[in-house]
Amino acid sequence: MHVVGDLLARDRRSDAPALVTPDGRERSYHELITNAYKAGNVLRYLGLGAGRTLAAAPVPALPPVLAFLGAAQLGAATRFDPAAGADAGDRVLLVPATEEAAYDPAPGTQLAVFGGDPTAPETTDWEESVWSENPAFPPSDLDPETPLLLSAGAAGRDRAGRDGTAADGTERDAVSHGGGLAAAAEVTERYGLDADSRVVLRAPLSDPAAVVAGLLAPLSVGGTAVLADPAETGAEAPVRGEVAVTAGEAPEPAALDPADVPL
Repeated sequence: MHVVGDLLARDRRSDAPALVTPDGRERSYHELITNAYKAGNVLRYLGLGAGRTLAAAPVPALPPVLAFLGAAQLGAATRFDPAAGADAGDRVLLVPATEEAAYDPAPGTQLAVFGGDPTAPETTDWEESVWSENPAFPPSDLDPETPLLLSAGAAGRDRAGRDGTAADGTERDAVSHGGGLAAAAEVTERYGLDADSRVVLRAPLSDPAAVVAGLLAPLSVGGTAVLADPAETGAEAPVRGEVAVTAGEAPEPAALDPADVPL
């Protein structure tokens, strides 16, 4: 596997669990991959594409995960920091509906909300749009060096309005598709992850290393990524899998500090 789109190949669709949300609901590989295709099509309609950036709220929920996977298929980077994305002029902002009023997108930026209905007519209802979108997605040919994830607060566009570089013309702080998948492969080998593994993401999505270890690593081997409620902290939280991705205490048998992910 060279790019994240390889994790979403049609022949990987199955009834096996791919993702568990904090409410305990499981999504199969068939559901996750099909809806990632739909998410990519919605984002394409909103103007996202190669060299542009999605800024999504770091909420452990299905909409931000689908948006990340959809953006990756388009060759667009994701930062889980909508405030920084708004400042940088990122192409799409995805935030909870309760936070819609906090954003006044600049020209060229599209706002989408999830978890409720939008109040402004120009704001996209994310869940309704994904539900009604075409489940097919055209194949894409991306270079493994294509940016995949930006650290929270990393530079967005340069002064000329181009995504992919910082204002001084240097490459921004990004994790590439190839770099992210290579790090995910090291995580799977170190912890012996396989299709029966459940990896619990207890670290914030705003940390690219947490996304790599808690989402890409289990998906790369056909395992299950479990999104944990951020209110579940410490050793007394419910056990939800075998490995926890966290910088603190966790009830799972093993814990992986995102700082140790080899990015």
